[in-house]
Amino acid sequence: MTVVQQETVALPAPRRKGAMSVEECIAARRSRRAYASDPVTLAELGQLLWAAQGITGPEGQRTAPSAGALYPLELYVSASRVGGLAPGIYKYSPENHDLTLHIAGDRRRELTALAKDQDCMRFSACAILFAAVFERTASKYADRALRFVCMEVGHAAENMCLQATALGLGTCVVGAFEPAELRREVQLPKQEEPVSMLTVGRRA
Repeated sequence: MTVVQQETVALPAPRRKGAMSVEECIAARRSRRAYASDPVTLAELGQLLWAAQGITGPEGQRTAPSAGALYPLELYVSASRVGGLAPGIYKYSPENHDLTLHIAGDRRRELTALAKDQDCMRFSACAILFAAVFERTASKYADRALRFVCMEVGHAAENMCLQATALGLGTCVVGAFEPAELRREVQLPKQEEPVSMLTVGRRA
């Protein structure tokens, strides 16, 4: 397996057409907690991230709806077995469609402990952390921000789940964690709040 050493890793351009219809993806989507030991590819990871928060319009529009187009979500990848990517935690840039190294080294053991020792985390090839800057939405929507951000992370996570189904990958949404502990482990900026995680792996 080739390991990329750069601080910033370019992702392959996302595909805009696939072999599986959206109706087939909806019908086939299931939470999958058992994964094979084979890695996922860098292109597959990039496609998943694009499905959740990728740029799709000339004015920066993204794949998931966002109240006021304020886009409060920030995505991180905890990579353990991704072809061409050194283990570590990376931050996704929708604008550049690339990853920037945030923390070097495999953090799967620590994240598994924080996720109540769930096997889907323990055996995943990577995990996606959805964090939110609530103030970004609250600047316009005040006390409605919490509801709007929760809606947005649901849209983005389901996009990712459907994309994983189309790619033949397994995913499982994880909400069993203590936000303060996860923030410390992932070293999130103080304005970013962890709101959800999603494990990814090849189907067992």
